[in-house]
Amino acid sequence: MARGHLFSQFTPGQRFVSVGRTITEADVVMFAGISGDYNPLHTDATFAAQTPFKQRIAHGMLSASVSTGLGQTLGIFEGTTLALMGQTFDYKGPVFFGDTIRLALIVDTVTPSSKGGKGVVVFKSEILKQDDSVVISGTWTVLFRDA
Repeated sequence: MARGHLFSQFTPGQRFVSVGRTITEADVVMFAGISGDYNPLHTDATFAAQTPFKQRIAHGMLSASVSTGLGQTLGIFEGTTLALMGQTFDYKGPVFFGDTIRLALIVDTVTPSSKGGKGVVVFKSEILKQDDSVVISGTWTVLFRDA
């Protein structure tokens, strides 16, 4: 039996916040290997020390990718999601090695399908650091079943 939310269980303004996850140097090294993005801002401490950040930062897409896993910890998607239709990301600030991030999803709109039995939920998303600063904002557009 699905434990996720059905389309009809979402209402605008609902807020869901995940647990936190600390971003480590190992995460950045693995992401660089998987993505092929070895930009020295992420991988070279000497180079990064000369930037405005003064230290290496995690890839923005690493934090965004981790947020999808954090979304799964909410339980709202389990067994009721039919499709992830789109995501947008607006980068607001750096994530440093050792920062802990969490995901907040706020229901923005709910639109039933004209075919019935499902609908589209658009969430505003915020990836927050341990100090509650927003490092990435955006949207998630998800198709949910309703029965």
